Amino acid sequence: MGTLLQLPPELVHHILGYVEPQDLGSIIRTCHFLNDTLKGNTAVYRSIYHRALDTPPTGKKIEWEREIHDLVRLQRICSSQNTHKESHLPFVLAAVVRLLWNASRTEGDKKDVESPSLPFEGNGSWHYPLHAMVYPSHPRNISFLNFLFSSEETREAFLTRSFIFERARGGRKHFQNPPNAIHQQSAKLHSLFGMALPMLDQLSRNNTTAARSSDSIISRIRPFACSKVYDLREYTTGSGWGPFLNDGSWRVDWEKVEAILLVIEANLRKKRLDKWPLVWALWMKPFAGSWPGSYWPWGTVISWGYDDRFDVGEDEESGEREKSGQEKAKNREDPYGVTGTWFRVVCFIDYNDFFHYNFPVGDAIPDNVPRPLLNVGEATRIIVMKISVTKIEDPGEGDHPDYPVVTFSGKSRSLDASELWQDDADSDIRGTVRMTPEGEVRWTSYSIFEGEERWKSEGIQIGGLKSGRGVVGNWFDKDHDPHGPCGPTAFWKISNKKPVNDDNDGGNKNDRLIAHLKVALMDPGLYESEGEEAEPDSVSEEDYESESDGVVEDFYELGDEDDFEDYGDYTDSLGVVPALQLEDPFDDDEPVEDDESGEDDDLGMY
Repeated sequence: MGTLLQLPPELVHHILGYVEPQDLGSIIRTCHFLNDTLKGNTAVYRSIYHRALDTPPTGKKIEWEREIHDLVRLQRICSSQNTHKESHLPFVLAAVVRLLWNASRTEGDKKDVESPSLPFEGNGSWHYPLHAMVYPSHPRNISFLNFLFSSEETREAFLTRSFIFERARGGRKHFQNPPNAIHQQSAKLHSLFGMALPMLDQLSRNNTTAARSSDSIISRIRPFACSKVYDLREYTTGSGWGPFLNDGSWRVDWEKVEAILLVIEANLRKKRLDKWPLVWALWMKPFAGSWPGSYWPWGTVISWGYDDRFDVGEDEESGEREKSGQEKAKNREDPYGVTGTWFRVVCFIDYNDFFHYNFPVGDAIPDNVPRPLLNVGEATRIIVMKISVTKIEDPGEGDHPDYPVVTFSGKSRSLDASELWQDDADSDIRGTVRMTPEGEVRWTSYSIFEGEERWKSEGIQIGGLKSGRGVVGNWFDKDHDPHGPCGPTAFWKISNKKPVNDDNDGGNKNDRLIAHLKVALMDPGLYESEGEEAEPDSVSEEDYESESDGVVEDFYELGDEDDFEDYGDYTDSLGVVPALQLEDPFDDDEPVEDDESGEDDDLGMY
């Protein structure tokens, strides 16, 4: 019987295509023949990639060998027990973003299946059988990312390095001018991951189950996020009064996005809406809807993530041409997936609290120093928007040259029963969607009451074009009143159905959905299990210290300040390690080594 090396080259190539990515390093070191066979062999690496992960979008150039190399390196970093692996954050972010961008829908039955077991090896690392992982209703890329970030140590290392978490840990007493590269990278990764927050020992006063619960962590981190979201100094001409850096570039400020997400999630939990499938599916599941084309009409499947722009397989490409033509025609009519019904959340605080917070007597806080923690009651408004495309124009100056500018209009309807909102509960809405030069989808909208614009909002769509996560941003006075008010908002799509006459919908599916949501608002416990207790509305003011000598002193004194070096642009560290003869190209230049050692408050002007 012949050996592997005696087989014809085409059979050897075929066999190697079934190798697990993490085993390639061992095979390369076996002999010169296998090393030479794999070195630069695009076909083999492409085959391994397709068997391990989703088929990338059509027309996208993929460096297959580099992707497999980075896949293995990412897995090694995330499974490492090294307590200082956060130094790999720039690489981890870049690798995760590529996996999200290349994610698609896994073929198979349209139902969820039980996750395969993840065997734990005795050396302290998880062995991940990539080929054995098939989730019919979940892209394989997303399942892989969920596995990588299932470790609390990994989540803490990479998702909690922004300024908000650094401040909460009590390690920051001196402040630099933002933005900080590491802060931005961690906040972006956390925003893509979602608000399924890690249960951090460092943010808990004690180690009890209650203190480590998600609700407890959210309530403790919320005042830090509120101090950024409601700080008027963040709303400038340079930032467009939105979640952008203060330099006029329209680049996303991911720390603002993270703060907005934290505040909104805290309010969703406070209203006990986090158990709604409509909220839970996108806000409480890791990486849910955080990739282009991940929108799926709510209520049709359990998971999100289908878009006809993705191939279902190279062999079926010809069979998809007709569908592709229909999709292209649809994209010409609605390139950003605007038309349909959207679920919106708007949060705000009493204007008296807002004014006193932003204009205190003797205000002498430098611009690069955060304001004191903000722990006041918030109100949350739940809105349904029905919008449709009205015009498509060529990009203008300052827009991405490859994407159009879409104008939309429609109506918004409040789902809250409070009489305080009767005068302005419903409004017309209009706005635009465009692509920034950075490649982020930017939404601008105006709320119109009795024919006059009143409120404006700016936001970005997390996950990119037609993502399921939707839009996150800020609302404010349409004239940019320097005295406010302003606050956070988010909205995500729940139906593709084109709006019709809103006064006579004839009992369509969307109206039945709206009626169901109203019932759920009146009965917040509709989706809760018996025995669950609601989280207290707020944390006691006694838990927080006030400003002292112009420098904010926070109560978490749990360790020394982390020393972060300036990593600059994370893309600088993405060079591919060449496959040297008989050397493992999947080993890092610097290997990862295990370390041995109140909502009912007076609403003021609203």
